[in-house]
Amino acid sequence: MKSRVLATVAVIAAAVVIAGVPSTALAAHVATSMSAVASSDATHVTRTAQSALSPRRSSYLGVFEPGTPASYAPIQTFARTVGREPNMIMYYSTMSVPFPTAFAEEAHSHGASLLISLEPDGVSMNAIAAGHDDAYLHSYASQVRAFGHPVIISFAPEMNGEWYPWGWTHTSPRTWVRAWRHVVSLFRRAGDQNVTWMWTVNQMTANEGPISDWWPGSSYVTWMGIDGYFYHRNTTFNGIFSQTIAAQRRLSSKPILIAETAIGQVAGQARRIPQLFAGVAHYGLLGFLWFDMKQSGTIFHQDWRLEGHKSAVAAFKQGIRRYMH
Repeated sequence: MKSRVLATVAVIAAAVVIAGVPSTALAAHVATSMSAVASSDATHVTRTAQSALSPRRSSYLGVFEPGTPASYAPIQTFARTVGREPNMIMYYSTMSVPFPTAFAEEAHSHGASLLISLEPDGVSMNAIAAGHDDAYLHSYASQVRAFGHPVIISFAPEMNGEWYPWGWTHTSPRTWVRAWRHVVSLFRRAGDQNVTWMWTVNQMTANEGPISDWWPGSSYVTWMGIDGYFYHRNTTFNGIFSQTIAAQRRLSSKPILIAETAIGQVAGQARRIPQLFAGVAHYGLLGFLWFDMKQSGTIFHQDWRLEGHKSAVAAFKQGIRRYMH
């Protein structure tokens, strides 16, 4: 799903960061007194202490909205629609775009953490594993560390599918694992204690590679994620997710998030929403992230939005009240 919005989002993200902080801010920083430096150090200690995300079940309601990270307005529209501020905001980024600090700060002010789908489009996983992209990664790690608050990174996701160049049939699992471990190790050596590393797979199907081949080891993973959508009227939560949940739990006891999902109008959105909330609770998952975007053309490109669909919004609000902490 992400590939259809990635290019546009990357351009927007670059524009936001390039707009950046005015030069006067840098001058003010340079002129800061020693007492202000001490205050900054204290703030850094506080941020480090707050860097770990809670593994509490059914506690995360996330969303992806077109137009982010250029603007937080779409997130606020979603929050007004469902009657609750999401505490996780996802956006897609290529390995050429800086970390959007201003957007991250705004999300944090609303009680939300960023989930970054960091996608190596146009970058070889072999090259990443060999350190050829370390300059970019070091810069990105520095920006994330300076932000100081929790950030979730899902690097090269859905690798068990064949639609991405870093995935099945294009990149060997061994190479993918080497690249994943290299990226995680680089961030850790740089001192990034505020990153939650989420290993995200696509829902398992007969036409995809076995997810165990891509497992980098528990010491390189904080959370596990699953992407899956309700496409058809007979689609069920168990039919989409249960097999993958079981497979992930054979690999690790790490917490699991439904990292990208939505229910289309064709699938009977309002009728299936209660099942999504109940499934997350039944399997003891962290929560889910809703892909709130209108698409069209095929069964795989439906209108996933909640906005404008009153019965779906009502069901979503009821799910929040009943199941979410």
